[in-house]
Amino acid sequence: MKNEKDYIYIHGHRNPDTDSIVSAIAYAHLKNEQGIPAIACRLGKLSEETEYILDKFGFEAPILLKDARATLDEIELDEATEIHLDTSIKDAMDILQEKRQTLAVVDDRHNLVGVVTSSNLAHIAMGDTAHSIELLKRTPVENIVNAIDGTLVYKPKEFRFNGKTSIVALASSKLENYNLKDRLVILGNDSEAQLEAINKGAACIVAVWTEEISDEVLQHAIEFGCAIILSSHGSMNTSRYLIFSPSVREIMTTNLLYFNKNEFVDDVESQMLKTRFRSYPVVDDDNRIFGFVARYHILNSPSKRLILVDHNEYSQSVEGVEEAEILEVIDHHRIGDLNTVKPIYFRNEIIGSTASIITKMYHENGVNIPRNIASILLAALISDTLNLKSPTTTKQDFRIAHQLEAISGLDRYSFSQEMYEVTSSLRNKPYEDIINQDIKTFHISGKEVMVSQVVIYHFTELDAIHETFEESMEEYVNKHGLDLLVVVFTSIEDNGSIIVSAGSLKSSVLDAFPQSESDDRSFLPDVVSRKNQIIPRLSTAIARSVQKKM
Repeated sequence: MKNEKDYIYIHGHRNPDTDSIVSAIAYAHLKNEQGIPAIACRLGKLSEETEYILDKFGFEAPILLKDARATLDEIELDEATEIHLDTSIKDAMDILQEKRQTLAVVDDRHNLVGVVTSSNLAHIAMGDTAHSIELLKRTPVENIVNAIDGTLVYKPKEFRFNGKTSIVALASSKLENYNLKDRLVILGNDSEAQLEAINKGAACIVAVWTEEISDEVLQHAIEFGCAIILSSHGSMNTSRYLIFSPSVREIMTTNLLYFNKNEFVDDVESQMLKTRFRSYPVVDDDNRIFGFVARYHILNSPSKRLILVDHNEYSQSVEGVEEAEILEVIDHHRIGDLNTVKPIYFRNEIIGSTASIITKMYHENGVNIPRNIASILLAALISDTLNLKSPTTTKQDFRIAHQLEAISGLDRYSFSQEMYEVTSSLRNKPYEDIINQDIKTFHISGKEVMVSQVVIYHFTELDAIHETFEESMEEYVNKHGLDLLVVVFTSIEDNGSIIVSAGSLKSSVLDAFPQSESDDRSFLPDVVSRKNQIIPRLSTAIARSVQKKM
């Protein structure tokens, strides 16, 4: 069974920006170079800018991580043994004796239709005669041949077996007292007895201790439509094995409690507590058997192991992060509300981008940065520092940018202009897509606040947005239950921002960033950093507003 418990999942924040995605990809690459299995993940749709960068340098989008809780396909399971629903009970017994586990019964398409356990087989061995007769009545002649290790001499077009068996192998050849119509008759190598059984309407004769059937008996069987089987066992074992010839479809359990491989371990455990089965089938999305899960699998299942990059707050992290094992945090934002049950590697620096930290970690660990990795790291640094114009930019960022330019062969100035011109156009974009392009959630003074930053090359691009944009923002506020939504349009060329807001705390934005009454959207020169310039001033204004209402 595939086991992914050794993988480490590296991911950025929700509504991922380029720095978040690139940091996950680059750090996963670094970990794998160090012999540590790691997978880069994303928590949402890629922005147009990120898609452009990954496509330009030949990277696939990271896998989408929807939840940090472990799923069944990520833990140890028992391998499943499949049998077809037409498999005989005898063959199932042989397999069960070897495997000593529940058998998965599948149809022609390999879809799970039932299971066979030792309890099912015990019921056959201990069941009453009437039940066995009903099962045998529906049993193909081939199954009978297989169950008694026999040889099929003749098979009629219609097998009219009524499920009843007569053993006359040790009796007189005179069968006057036997009602053999449509029965299976076990007898010896007495040709006269065989002919008489056929004449009395037997559906099948099973000859024991017999090497061959005479031509006369065979022709008679063909005439009367009677099957003939040569058994490799004596009378007792032939009759004993006969009851195990029906198909498993007759005795399998079909009222199943089963799980999909993508279900969360916690949810599966809750369902198990309501039942007492030894193991439970696990299927894939096509209803094909994937394995069997038991209570000990659940008890011994590991949590997902995570490394968080470019964030350190629960509200910005993956769903179910509280249930996971966080190994590391690599970030350059304020310290959030994240807590762990044991010490971890926590790296938080005053620097322009998480990509800058990852670049440093390559050098610190003596690992060469491939050209394509250097290219996307440079793109992430440019994106998060607005091409080193943001006040969050440090001297380290300038030095790192020069290093990445040298490795990638890119010119930062021409590359940044190409990035923004290709990806920042607002024309024909749905308003909700513009808002979600790079949005983060903040809990400020007990209020639900979301701040979106949209980087554009020049403010003339705002001409493409009509007055109805703010109406769309109000709809967004209502849809997501927000107290405040702020959209910050930041221009690389003009080196400043225009702020638009919606929600009940809209006045707090005007308090934080005053504008003249004649200006609908005031230009805020040199205000380009959400983290260092917008959130601190906004937090103060919201706290002041909340305090006034108390």
